[in-house]
Amino acid sequence: MKLSKLFIGLSLAVGLVATAAAQTNMKINIAIAQNSHQGVAIDTFAKEVEKNTAGRYKIQTFYNASLGSERESIESVQLGTQELTFTSTGPVPNFVPDAKILDIPFLFRDKAHARMVLDGPIGQEMLTKFDSKGFKALAWGENGMRNVTNNKRPVNTPDDLKGLKLRTMENPVHVAAYKGLGIVTTPMAMAEVFTALQQGTVDGQENPLSVIMAAKLDQVQKHVSLTGHVYSPAIFLMNKASFDKLAPADQKIFLEAAKTAVKVNRDRVDADDAMGVTYLRGKGMNVVENLDKSKFVATLAPVYAEFEKQFGKANMDKIRNTK
Repeated sequence: MKLSKLFIGLSLAVGLVATAAAQTNMKINIAIAQNSHQGVAIDTFAKEVEKNTAGRYKIQTFYNASLGSERESIESVQLGTQELTFTSTGPVPNFVPDAKILDIPFLFRDKAHARMVLDGPIGQEMLTKFDSKGFKALAWGENGMRNVTNNKRPVNTPDDLKGLKLRTMENPVHVAAYKGLGIVTTPMAMAEVFTALQQGTVDGQENPLSVIMAAKLDQVQKHVSLTGHVYSPAIFLMNKASFDKLAPADQKIFLEAAKTAVKVNRDRVDADDAMGVTYLRGKGMNVVENLDKSKFVATLAPVYAEFEKQFGKANMDKIRNTK
């Protein structure tokens, strides 16, 4: 009797050790808070992967740039020192130049148009461009439409932007376009933005309402103008070698988990946009709505001419005309 109990005990112990040994831990991170549109994305992704692989893969989630800025995290994923990241596309063109075209101001009519492009042939083909750079791009996510905040003055027209010192993403397309609007561009990582605004190093910044709220920028900014000047995609990136090591069935689980996470991510952006104006006004910010965006587009005409040379007018029109 004692021997049989001992045998059962040993069998259970061996089983537990085997289970523990079979579990593979991976890391994923974002640059902003867990309670955000990006936080719900990686939390959902982690839950889906663990559930559908019966715990064989555990995704450890990190927030607030605790594993580094977006650019640093993309580098880590490329090198394989980190398996996954969920990032805005701000720094992505530094790694995958073809993605630059998505960052052209006023290229997308609205979020629905952008989602249609990214979920359709143009966006899906773009995901394949990451393969040769050391990444597996799992799915397009979202930050939303970017808006300008600052401490100097309300922005109602393009002229109001002239001379404003704004933090921008480390993105060459954004920098070129914003200079065309007379903005003094100051590229920096998101993790540095709150302090830079607090100390007056920059006058303002531009981000979707979701990010403005998640980063609590209402505490350090007076004015927000709903310019909606750039659609800001996000993307699930995985180290290519790590993805290739997965069994085909597990690859499918990771891809499906990313799709499920994107739905939750986009729903949160929609919810944030729906309540953002009321929320920020409640926090004391002056919110400028109903801007004439055609004036901003007209001011950018010389920059668009350069972009058409760089990206091809046909490629830009293909995106613009997607319905």
